[in-house]
Amino acid sequence: MQFEGIYTPIVTPYHDDFSLNEKALSETVDHLVNAGVHGIIVAGSTGEYYAQSTAERLDMMTRCAALIGGRVPMIVGTGAIRTEDSVMFASAAKAAGADALLVATPPYAYPTSREIALHALAVDRAANLPVMLYNYPGRMSVNMDEDCLDRLGRSPNFCAIKESSGDVNRLHMLARDYPHIALSCGMDDQALEFFAWGARSWVCAGSNFAPEAHIALYQACAVEGDFTKGRAIMSAMLPLMRVLEQGGKFVQCIKYGLTLRGIDAGPPRKPLQPLNKDDKRELAEVIRTMNTAISSITGATI
Repeated sequence: MQFEGIYTPIVTPYHDDFSLNEKALSETVDHLVNAGVHGIIVAGSTGEYYAQSTAERLDMMTRCAALIGGRVPMIVGTGAIRTEDSVMFASAAKAAGADALLVATPPYAYPTSREIALHALAVDRAANLPVMLYNYPGRMSVNMDEDCLDRLGRSPNFCAIKESSGDVNRLHMLARDYPHIALSCGMDDQALEFFAWGARSWVCAGSNFAPEAHIALYQACAVEGDFTKGRAIMSAMLPLMRVLEQGGKFVQCIKYGLTLRGIDAGPPRKPLQPLNKDDKRELAEVIRTMNTAISSITGATI
């Protein structure tokens, strides 16, 4: 599988009682597909998989597969502390019709590079699907280092990595030493740098509510190779990225941003709390300013 373009880790819309808002989920899938995103990721952290039961996660796989209907690839996250659980989610994802898997380091366990590799290889054996690795030491405390990546070379299914370390030296290392593992941007404020170093895809939660802006940056950099235009678009997007990353309100901002598009994404599940009025006002203004700036750069109405 060639990971190419914008991949959206889809939110899970809830009613006020935290039950699934099926109508809003359907609207979100259609909104993303119609906007032109290149793939949808189910059970990413933006989808609040960590706050869902096993039954809910399995239901989301089959439900989203039906809603997407093959219009774009569906990638399913297998995140879990226990390898046995990740293996089970991988097998279920294949049965549901997933096109690929997102495989992260097990959180909290603090595994060694060898243990991360053995975990990922076990997931791979269970499903035999293309895999995008997910390196996020800020959440998992450990890196998928060179030893880990070398061990994963045993399987050709490990064909991409979502790199979220924020370490530009790792970006250079991956681009130079692991060209067979496609780079995917997982650090939003470094998207321009990722594209400059050959990344062809971007996993970006903000594309839930601003797919046009994210696609515009991908189009300018990865497709047109116009980094002057890309810098202008990136400059317009940076204030939004700062708002998203401040104060631990990431998921809440993503869900409220989608609500501003007319799709009621509802509250985050506890322990997270919804945005307050000031947060909502600031986010709405930042999005409005960004859209105006990008429209003037691209000539397209957002």
